[in-house]
Amino acid sequence: QVQLVESGGGSVQTGGSLRLSCAASGNTYSGYCMGWFRQAPGREREGVALITTGSDNTYTADSLKGRFTISQDNAMNTMYLQMNNLKPEDTAVYYCAAYSDRCYLYSLFNHRLFQFWGRGTQVTVSS
Repeated sequence: QVQLVESGGGSVQTGGSLRLSCAASGNTYSGYCMGWFRQAPGREREGVALITTGSDNTYTADSLKGRFTISQDNAMNTMYLQMNNLKPEDTAVYYCAAYSDRCYLYSLFNHRLFQFWGRGTQVTVSS
């Protein structure tokens, strides 16, 4: 089992920045796929970015490249999402997720692959 706890959400104005953190504990190993998904009210859950633990293998949604950056601190078992130039349409609950294999591009579009989920952290961007 893997436990995931998100932090770092909050309210910002358009153009602001936030950094989300996801602390992993339990049976965490190198080669897991960890990622960020988000869900706004009335919308489907969508993939934001993925990273394979212990590697440089990452995927980021095309629409978010240049503004969102995923990274990890392997020693701390923590994953981050740096979000810059935030827009009102970025408002959503952001979830940390993981599954026990490396990431693939298609994983970004299939949240059902992910076995482990955090409870989510709210990000609100006001205009």
